[in-house]
Amino acid sequence: MTTGDEKPKRSPAEWITFSLASLILAMIVGLVVYTWYTEDNRPPVITVINKEKIREIDGQFYVLFEVINQGGETAESVQVTAELTIDGKVAETGEQYIDFLSSGEQEEGAFVFKKNPRQGELIIRVASYKLP
Repeated sequence: MTTGDEKPKRSPAEWITFSLASLILAMIVGLVVYTWYTEDNRPPVITVINKEKIREIDGQFYVLFEVINQGGETAESVQVTAELTIDGKVAETGEQYIDFLSSGEQEEGAFVFKKNPRQGELIIRVASYKLP
């Protein structure tokens, strides 16, 4: 008969299971701490690249662009604008919104113009974004 003060001894299988579970838990905690420590807390750095390739289809001109978030944080509602100036006058404008752009992510799009962008100056830029 055993008294209430005695504890049963652990079997080798229980010790092995306990050791493996502890090791896995320590690895998860270590990865979380490592990610937190090395995480880049820089604000979004958003750049737009004009692909310089203009397609003409049915009298419309398609200007391709790419937006890249090179910063550390995510940006929401990224506004990209395009302004086509011909002979010193703004001939056409356009804007697009990208809902979500995380760190290192890139999105592509196109602006569509009725006038040929090769005949003037085309400026594509990021106008604004907001932090989540």
